[in-house]
Amino acid sequence: MAGLLGTAGQGNYAAANAFLDALAAHRRASGLPGLSLAWGLWEQPSELSGHLADTDLRRLARSGLLPLSTDDALTLFDAAPALGESVLAVTRLDARALRDAAGRDQLPSVLRGLVRSPARRNRTTAGAAQPGGPSLAERLAPLPPAERDRVLTDLVRARVAAVLGHADHSAVDAERPVQELGFDSLTALELRNQLNAETGLRLPSTLVFDHPTPRAVAARLATLLDIAETTPDEPVLAELSRLRTVIASVSADGGARDRIAARLRELLATADTAAGGDEAPDEDLRAASDEELFALVDERD
Repeated sequence: MAGLLGTAGQGNYAAANAFLDALAAHRRASGLPGLSLAWGLWEQPSELSGHLADTDLRRLARSGLLPLSTDDALTLFDAAPALGESVLAVTRLDARALRDAAGRDQLPSVLRGLVRSPARRNRTTAGAAQPGGPSLAERLAPLPPAERDRVLTDLVRARVAAVLGHADHSAVDAERPVQELGFDSLTALELRNQLNAETGLRLPSTLVFDHPTPRAVAARLATLLDIAETTPDEPVLAELSRLRTVIASVSADGGARDRIAARLRELLATADTAAGGDEAPDEDLRAASDEELFALVDERD
């Protein structure tokens, strides 16, 4: 499949296979016999696959390519000439893994027609957020620095665990270099791609070699995300802005406005009490008209 998919780490082999595919197509177009079989992974190790580590096999499985038994492979070999094609891909595919790869925008173009196209993720801003949702940087901004570091470190550990095929990130030590866990250039590239999708950043392929531990990677992400510090009142002020918009959309129905005004009195009284105020403001609020209360919301915003 290297000639069709451009398999990572097999550039010379992929080029040779692509030439053979083209030669078979050229011969058939000229009325001559020609058939090139693009083989997927076989269960039985060969000179090409015998060196593959468990990490490599898990990466292939995540890409949707499953190993062929010798019996199945030979049966397909016998059936191929009768199909009248010049190039055939002979492999087992995992439909769920293909859908997952498509969701990560990592499915090779030649396989995209086999799965329903997912909605493309928007990565134009740092912290790839779902449409209408907060970005990663926005979710991290209100957190204390220590909690922010923990969230980013756990994110990196989770992605490292996924690349290595672990069920969760508990097996990944935040202070241990990922190369000691079995990372190579290909798994490093896969991790980079997953973190790109999670953060919306464009990270270098050398990320885990420049920052070898999950904690070091998390620190680098924090720097690149350029998370703006927030003051304690910013979330409240943001909610007040949203509340003002909602209130403006309420009809002039007296009952609805009275109920809203009553709740506003309660909220403002709570705010004054939390600030250590005396009882006088509470009395003023009870005496305020609806219009004065709505005006006060605008002033606090």
